[in-house]
Amino acid sequence: MNTSYNHNSSDSAAAITRRHFFSKSSAGLGSAVLANLLGTEKVAASASSDAAMDGVLKGLHHAPKAKRVIYLFMSGGPSQIDMWDHKPLLRARNGEELPAEVRMGQRLTSMSGNQASLPLAGSIFDFKQYGANGTWVSDLLPHTAKVVDELCLIRSMHTEAINHDPAITFFQTGSQIAGRPSIGAWLSYGLGTSNHNLPTFCVLVTKNKGGQPLYARLWGSGFLPSVHQGVQFRPGKNPVLYLNNPSGISAASRRNMLDHMRELHQLQFDQTLDPAISARIAQYEMAYRMQTSVPEVADLSEEPDHIFDMYGPDSRNPGTFAANCLLARKLAEKDVRFIQLFHRGWDQHSTLPNSIKVQCQETDQPCAALIQDLKQRGMLEDTLVIWGGEFGRTSYSQGKLTATDYGRDHHPRCFTMWMAGGGIKPGLVYGETDPFSYNIVDKPVHVHDLHATILHQLGIDHERLTYKFQGRRYRLTDVHGNLVNDLLT
Repeated sequence: MNTSYNHNSSDSAAAITRRHFFSKSSAGLGSAVLANLLGTEKVAASASSDAAMDGVLKGLHHAPKAKRVIYLFMSGGPSQIDMWDHKPLLRARNGEELPAEVRMGQRLTSMSGNQASLPLAGSIFDFKQYGANGTWVSDLLPHTAKVVDELCLIRSMHTEAINHDPAITFFQTGSQIAGRPSIGAWLSYGLGTSNHNLPTFCVLVTKNKGGQPLYARLWGSGFLPSVHQGVQFRPGKNPVLYLNNPSGISAASRRNMLDHMRELHQLQFDQTLDPAISARIAQYEMAYRMQTSVPEVADLSEEPDHIFDMYGPDSRNPGTFAANCLLARKLAEKDVRFIQLFHRGWDQHSTLPNSIKVQCQETDQPCAALIQDLKQRGMLEDTLVIWGGEFGRTSYSQGKLTATDYGRDHHPRCFTMWMAGGGIKPGLVYGETDPFSYNIVDKPVHVHDLHATILHQLGIDHERLTYKFQGRRYRLTDVHGNLVNDLLT
């Protein structure tokens, strides 16, 4: 395990490096030339003793409830008002001005902040109660409504970020500023792998979806060694880019090349003790093993018809959200530690009613099927499934409000996410917003709190998973975050 104690083992690492430097100084120029020829990559996480690990735990901080995570990220900010947060009063006061005592002078984006009027927009979609506890769910989600007793709804999520890039970066890395390790990279670093033939952290992006751009840094390793970054799977014959051998290169030739490269890298490591070299060797070897393992796990053709029927017709089309949910289940079966799906298109500033129908048609059945599929295989109890976006949407209309049409701006003050499995209480509705779904009135949950809770379910104390970089110990939750005990079984 790479889960760190808070002690000064980096001092001893630095001392070893200094002793090594002086003992090897006679090699001076030759070492520098060799390093230059091999093109040493001075990535931030491995360039110096400042980036050394703080210490290594030999086990988890406590008994885990989850072994793996499947994170369904709804990029763009889905509307909690139209899907999860039933507000009859908002509908009754449709068209009225947003009350000043509700807004309380809170900032708005430039997209709606200059509107002469901020008319309240109640959802045009009906809500019904489902499950043993009578949980309110929108008619947009008929399939998910059937599994609502497996879900823990958090209606009181909030964040500081009001625009997409900092908001999604915050959810992925615990910081609004780019450059920190992603949550999957932190888990890879802290927990290691359970399958040496597949990446610890896999990323699936729905194909042919427009919306806010997604950057590879969202699943990057930041200052952690690059071996911990997420690996994106794509539909088609080559699920992972640049994995296959070039034309004319046999498997034996590839193996021979890697063996000789390892020898050269070992020479370089002996001279420099640069941990980036070890990470590079590990990535080459993983890529070699993945040449067989990736095509096998990405092939859905052997799935029985009743499984495709469960996930919906899109599941037979690689790269769709439904197919990615099915692939996520296969990756989970192979003990991949962190699997993240990104589905864009939720940024509905206008024509929300029509747009959100499309989004829900694409995601509702696959999400419900994933829960059912994991449960029937006995995997839900140790697989943590998470659904949500980077923020919510406003209760007032952006642009013109009509009887059948409206848009909603970004709203970080309150929004809904859900979790299932992995030791999370099923059938729970946690937190409450005001009658306008504008402010939280009970049990707020911040992004840092969510991260702390996710790590806890995997056996990690969020305050003790740290990495020293440039003289400071960093962690996913920075200097914040509280475990939300009420969510746990």
